[in-house]
Amino acid sequence: MPIFRRKPKNPSAVAPTVAVAEATPGSVLTGDYTIDASHSRLGFSARHAMVTTVRGQFGDFDGAAHVDAENPAVSTVALTIRAASIATGTADRDGHLTSGDFFDVENHPELTFVSTSVERDGTEWTITGDLTIKGVTKSVTIPFEETGTAVDPFGNTRVGFEGATTINRKDWDLTWNAALETGGVLVSEKIKLELDISAIKNA
Repeated sequence: MPIFRRKPKNPSAVAPTVAVAEATPGSVLTGDYTIDASHSRLGFSARHAMVTTVRGQFGDFDGAAHVDAENPAVSTVALTIRAASIATGTADRDGHLTSGDFFDVENHPELTFVSTSVERDGTEWTITGDLTIKGVTKSVTIPFEETGTAVDPFGNTRVGFEGATTINRKDWDLTWNAALETGGVLVSEKIKLELDISAIKNA
């Protein structure tokens, strides 16, 4: 019999396996956390001149969270970002963004986010909170995907989340723009926020 027609003695041994994403057990996930800024990213992107996308991030921030997997409604998140830490890869652009035309860091050095409600559906979390920029506070809802937990080589229990949402910068008085000769504007009003969070469980 040709070997290509042989059936495996144990079909289950070669059956394909399918990875199923499951929510982290509540007993493991529940607790108080500190955001690990060195392994997290608070990024954003905007359209430039109507033809390309400029991406950047904030490098100086800190935050904390209380996570209750069994009763998500009592979970909380608080985040503080130093506006002067904005980085887009171009010094002149960063300088403009920190000026009075945009973040006005001399008068408004920090951006803050404080949760007002938290919901959970399996590995999906929805966090609504007050985002304050330049003294203006608006409610923002951010969907997050729980990416899992792990114990690192130093014995720290870590949890990961990835989230994204789109806001209109004009809602926070970030209104500067310039018209293009071909129509449209230099900087899009819609800004996409991208959050990759690693947090360490407090001892």
